[in-house]
Amino acid sequence: MRYKIDDIVTLIMDYRGKTPKKLGMDWTENSRDILAISAKNIKNGRLINKDKAHYGDENLYKKWMKDGDIKVGDILMTSEAPLGESYLITKPLKAILSQRTFLIRLNKELADPWFFYSLIQSPMFKMKLLAKATGTTVIGIKQKELRKIIVDLPSLNIQKKIGYYFKVIDQKIRLNNQINDNLISLATALFNKYFPNINSGNEMIGNFISNYDRLRKPLSKKERLSIPGKYRYIGATSVNDYINKYNFDGIYLLLGEDGTVEDATGYPILQYISGKFWPNNHAHVLQGKNVSTEWLYLFFKQRKITSIVTGAVQKKISQKNLNSLSISIPDKDKLARFDTIINPIFKNIRIIESENHSLEKIKIELLSKLF
Repeated sequence: MRYKIDDIVTLIMDYRGKTPKKLGMDWTENSRDILAISAKNIKNGRLINKDKAHYGDENLYKKWMKDGDIKVGDILMTSEAPLGESYLITKPLKAILSQRTFLIRLNKELADPWFFYSLIQSPMFKMKLLAKATGTTVIGIKQKELRKIIVDLPSLNIQKKIGYYFKVIDQKIRLNNQINDNLISLATALFNKYFPNINSGNEMIGNFISNYDRLRKPLSKKERLSIPGKYRYIGATSVNDYINKYNFDGIYLLLGEDGTVEDATGYPILQYISGKFWPNNHAHVLQGKNVSTEWLYLFFKQRKITSIVTGAVQKKISQKNLNSLSISIPDKDKLARFDTIINPIFKNIRIIESENHSLEKIKIELLSKLF
């Protein structure tokens, strides 16, 4: 049957453009108690970059989330910048919702959360979002327009059967992501132990970087929607889309160049990438030179970069400033010994990432066939 979204929801909480400051409230600077989720934290079915998010305390939570708590089965969806990213709540989460986010609560007698969550990730639904969206520089959708979108829903029993397959895929991807997060934490701890004085010295990190920024080519959202495929289109912080072509193949380090370039504590936004992909122009594309790319990644994991960030409104890390960071480079033998320790860790990270890419391809194919 065909329904308007308005007919199958019991609640849409709209935090488009809202921040506590507008109500005379503020984030608690020293608190790490309650995560505040905005559009920048929702990407490809994940809550990402929690360390660069705002946080609040219990007092702020009670004032700001007066419409109710986030519940299992709720769906978070970005209302702009970027539009249509989503995350399904699968376990209790106490959080503050902030800018550019919707909370969607379904009538579970009409719509299965896993089915609907999968449906709104499909290219078909995202085209419907764009059709209802407004804006030129920043494209977004208002709640009243979101409610008007029409979706086709089979019987609840069929929804649950289809939703189950997506649930299995997503849960495996989420578990793999957690394993890789733990492996990266282990590698980072080993780096800090082996190279405690790495940030001192008179050499520059630019001497140990191969930069491939000249090969980048951005694609608009409209262009990407016209060429759906299996290859990752990657931005400054994460995968933005999947397209049918690539221009890089191998192991690379992506470091945010403009927009979101550092987290709340001053560390750079990094992505360790292997395989075939297409980067946009918002991330530096790097490999190690006379050091491994893995070593270079771990170096930047522990190096604050606030001093080289320029721009008040649009933050930027230029190639020149990036290359100027001082370093005390270890001798070749010590570098080689360290690589023998971390190589198995990063090999496992790549294997798990490859499995996730395969699962994502299956998911994309299912979305295209079923919706």
